Amino acid sequence: MTSTPSASGAAGSPGVAVIGYAFMGKAHSHAWRNVSALRPGAPGVRRQVLVGRDGEAVAAAAGQYGWAESATDWREVLDRDDIDIVDVCVPGHLHAEVAIAALEAGKHVIAEKPLANTMAEAEKMVATARAARERGVHSMVGFNYRRVPALALARRHVAEGRLGQVRQVRVSYLQDWLADDAAPMTWRLRRELAGSGALGDLASHAIDQVRFLLGQELTAVNATTHTFVPQRTGADGPEEVTVDDAAWGTLRTDGGAVVSLEVTRMATARKNALGIEVYGSEGALRFDLESLNHLDVCLDGADSFTRQLVTEHHDPYIDGWWPPGHVLGWDATFTNQAADFLTALAAGEEPTPSFEDGLAVQRVLAAIEASSARGGSCVEVDRGPA
Repeated sequence: MTSTPSASGAAGSPGVAVIGYAFMGKAHSHAWRNVSALRPGAPGVRRQVLVGRDGEAVAAAAGQYGWAESATDWREVLDRDDIDIVDVCVPGHLHAEVAIAALEAGKHVIAEKPLANTMAEAEKMVATARAARERGVHSMVGFNYRRVPALALARRHVAEGRLGQVRQVRVSYLQDWLADDAAPMTWRLRRELAGSGALGDLASHAIDQVRFLLGQELTAVNATTHTFVPQRTGADGPEEVTVDDAAWGTLRTDGGAVVSLEVTRMATARKNALGIEVYGSEGALRFDLESLNHLDVCLDGADSFTRQLVTEHHDPYIDGWWPPGHVLGWDATFTNQAADFLTALAAGEEPTPSFEDGLAVQRVLAAIEASSARGGSCVEVDRGPA
């Protein structure tokens, strides 16, 4: 155990442990640091311990991110009485093990998406979460894009019926960090660690947004996946890439909408482009994560899009941030997520999205893989027990 300058909040505030200190660990650390300062009404927390395998590296990260301590054994952390919330930011193959152990230890849990690497793991996580819920222990899966103000506003427009009957949705998530054939091997390209490639990494967000925006379930898919670069250079030479580089699909919902899906980490010059278009009988919406403060709307009888800057005080999630017109960044989604989680815990309510939501997304991902394995034939999405 290594200590850094104290990051404790007020006495009685919940103590947080983040498991994992790399990309997501940094994003979540930033959120826990800022949540009580920027979101009115959000309870404070004690940023107690950051956990990672490399003692020297995690100690340095804890100091940089403002944690009170660092540790290398997450199991020991779960035994501590000063830890109330466990935030799981490790690679996918560890999600189930860490989250289940934390819930069984009586800790509230946030687990990064996708929920797990396999359906069996996801189902076990849901069963554990349901049992924990009966004891007042809560959990949430980290689909942070639900907390983008423009997307929360889009959901409101759909729910209020301003688009009429939703007919078509186009959703794509395009990145380019693997477009170079010489890009090195990473854990995200190993199925045993990542579970899948662009499918779990990017399509999980896209599928969650369809469910979130429409309030509908996905029922069937026709899909294909592809790996463009089958080998990449690792520390010991060439390694086989065992996950997909990209996926495409046509999906159907129980509300009658047809969804076009495309996700890839091979889209040259696209950095982090989650694009969503929703077309209804009476209106339409359009969003691009690379311009996340804007929502393009075609409503109230209009026949063309108008760009709306979603930064007014009456817009979702903007209260407590900045004056109108002062835009938010990608990191704000994690702060909003932490605030929602803490507010739900304080009210004794189950946070959303739940592990059940994560399982629903996992079922769609499994159907996409099954459809691709069958040459793109239609596969119905498993809806679970009747």
